[in-house]
Amino acid sequence: MNTVLGRLNAAFAYTLTVMAVLTFMCFLSTYYNDDLADVNIKVGSVQVKNVADFTTTRERKDLAIINNLGVKVDLSQVFNWNVKEIFLYLTAEYSSDVNALNQVVLWDKIVMREDAQRIDIPSVDPEYYFFDDSKGLIGNENVTLTLSWNVIPNAGRLPRVQGLGSTTVKLPSTYAHSSGRI
Repeated sequence: MNTVLGRLNAAFAYTLTVMAVLTFMCFLSTYYNDDLADVNIKVGSVQVKNVADFTTTRERKDLAIINNLGVKVDLSQVFNWNVKEIFLYLTAEYSSDVNALNQVVLWDKIVMREDAQRIDIPSVDPEYYFFDDSKGLIGNENVTLTLSWNVIPNAGRLPRVQGLGSTTVKLPSTYAHSSGRI
């Protein structure tokens, strides 16, 4: 009845139960954190070009070029003992005749616990192209740049948080001259 295997099984089951309860308590201790932070986004020059999209068809599409993005956010309030890393991403949201809501990721960064938690980048160029699937960028007066992040915890939920603050950009109503290169 009380064999060695039976005792090992009981000890193992007890250990797993204690670990599950501790993990759940870890999750509960940070569940009600709002993970919000103030965001400051600055935009340098903006151009719109009409270029051929070689990824799908050779159809000409709008490409917005945003130079010298400035991103400033203090994530020290978001980091706590249950946060492993934060995945930041800057998105452009706008509406066009084709789609009511368009969202394009322009830039991203992974912030580890060991990294600086105050992000102050005075000038960075977007990592990804800002293409529209039609001609919805030219003259668009309501392109909103927002900084959002995913909090990657040690245990618990994976929240998607939008920062407090955004910037609205008015795109030019004429195309910039294309020099053959994007």
